Amino acid sequence: MAPAAPPDDRQSHLDVDALDAYIGDRLPNAGQRLTATRLGAEMGVANALFLVERGDARWVLRQPPLVKNHPSASNTEREWRILQALEGTPVPHPTPLVFCDDPNVLGQPFMIMSLIVGFTPGFELPEPFLSDPALRFDLGMAYVDGCAALAQVDWQARGLEGLGKPDGFLERQVARWLGQLDGYRTRDLPEVDFLTNWLETNRPSMSAPGILHGDYSPFNVMVAPAPPSRLAAIVDWDTGTIGDPLLDIGHLLARWTEPGEDPVISLQAGGVEGYPTRSEMAARYAEATGRDISALAYYEVLALFKLAVILEGMYARQRAAGVPDESNTMTDAVIRLMRGAADFARGDRV
Repeated sequence: MAPAAPPDDRQSHLDVDALDAYIGDRLPNAGQRLTATRLGAEMGVANALFLVERGDARWVLRQPPLVKNHPSASNTEREWRILQALEGTPVPHPTPLVFCDDPNVLGQPFMIMSLIVGFTPGFELPEPFLSDPALRFDLGMAYVDGCAALAQVDWQARGLEGLGKPDGFLERQVARWLGQLDGYRTRDLPEVDFLTNWLETNRPSMSAPGILHGDYSPFNVMVAPAPPSRLAAIVDWDTGTIGDPLLDIGHLLARWTEPGEDPVISLQAGGVEGYPTRSEMAARYAEATGRDISALAYYEVLALFKLAVILEGMYARQRAAGVPDESNTMTDAVIRLMRGAADFARGDRV
């Protein structure tokens, strides 16, 4: 998950009576009082998350945001389908429990999934992970292992035909994201022409198709609360597709900061000390998957360019709402991402 725009107050509450009536006996404790509490709103989480409780049972409900950058964003049905396909695989994920595509129930489609016990390591680390360099090193490698496990899932055997269009996946990327950017661009951004030209002229042959998370980072995983360092779940699957899995590891590594470097967008939780380097993480991924990572820089550049385009949509929305640039949370973030992508393209960052 990238830093997001402020949440929409219209999605702060749920009609718990309507929700309870819909759930009925699909989940345990029918007839007991049901409550729903918003999660993550103070951090600007784009999708609406609620802790749902009925008796001694607890689940998480997820809805897409009311305002999207693009119609294809935040697709709850897509997320539901992927989570179902991951059942029985080594990929850690929330268990999908209930899906509703009828907007008459809660105003939007929604899904209910199991509650994961753990923490999201995007911004902060709890003890003992914060003070133990060995745990942070293993944590960085756990991010890689989750990404590698996903790349090895047999998506066709799991019934994900038609989820995406793997043929020509890389060939479509620049036009897709540049077209989205042009739909809401309100200012000149550095390096856009250089990056689009570089991506078109340096495009590699696509890696074998696989499930692509689409936003794989420490913001979209949950870690088991006690050592050893391991993922409890990969979350936020609403932008998942079938494409080139190397884009996921490219996204993880392009945002990774090593000692002595300025962050492209943010530091790892707890700082940079103790974590593995990008080259160590890339080697772990290559060994685990057997995939050729010789064109890794291409995927790092594409990942940062894509993220910059998405966040520029948030910048444009805040600007349209009258937020001045000095108060707009995306004003500098997008520029840093574009310049960071150019650094990888030019070989100034490896």
